[in-house]
Amino acid sequence: MALIEFKNVSFSYPNGFTAIEHVDFAIDKGQNIAIVGQNGAGKTTTVKMMNGLLKPTEGTVLVDGMDTRDFTAAKLSRKAGYVFQNPDDQIFHNTVGAEIRFGPGVLGYDAGKTEELVKFAAELVGLSGELEENPYNLPLSIRKFVTIASVLAMDTDIVILDEPTAGQDLHGIRTLENMMEVLKKKGKTMITITHDMEFVVNNFETVFVMAHKNLLRAADPGQIFGDGELLNESMLKRPFVCDIVEELGLDKQITSLGALADCLAGR
Repeated sequence: MALIEFKNVSFSYPNGFTAIEHVDFAIDKGQNIAIVGQNGAGKTTTVKMMNGLLKPTEGTVLVDGMDTRDFTAAKLSRKAGYVFQNPDDQIFHNTVGAEIRFGPGVLGYDAGKTEELVKFAAELVGLSGELEENPYNLPLSIRKFVTIASVLAMDTDIVILDEPTAGQDLHGIRTLENMMEVLKKKGKTMITITHDMEFVVNNFETVFVMAHKNLLRAADPGQIFGDGELLNESMLKRPFVCDIVEELGLDKQITSLGALADCLAGR
């Protein structure tokens, strides 16, 4: 059984705006999914239904077999942790440590387990030295890592990231990539909304392309970025490595810098 299932799911906001229509897909445990598409494609609405922040207007959303209509967002947050695009929508404690400890405390972990999870999350995102700092004394890019750590400390099976690379420098992106590799080894299911196509091709096995309030295609990066018609319809740009590959006349399935380097080295 899939860990997350959308069955003919539609969602309309109270003002009548329909964000997604008749969406179907399944995500298995341990998958690492990037969701891409233009603003208004329905990406954030879709992921918010994965942890119960929104409930489908039509159809069914199942998370680990649980129909999200039957459970509160608080209950579903034990299974799926969601990191908001804007960290200021999420932070409400006056120290980094208190922010990270909040989630494990709500979940009822004892003090020893909580401190173990806080230590792991803070180290993973480079915040070990900032636990006594007020989050709002930190730049936006670092506040993003505060909210990421607060979700990681809850130790959920599913981790949802909304535009994690926005505002990040190269060091921040490398921190994200290392974090994702560690979580992958721990068997976590990761779902990331992003407009950063370079980040997509270097870090994800499967890409969901959304447009016209629906899921157009789910495939590996090579198939997605080799499909010109799909890119035109969804108004997506190819990552720059695809342009290099085309200029060199190489296999168009090469989409990441690592794969390009291996090809040029004859490996």
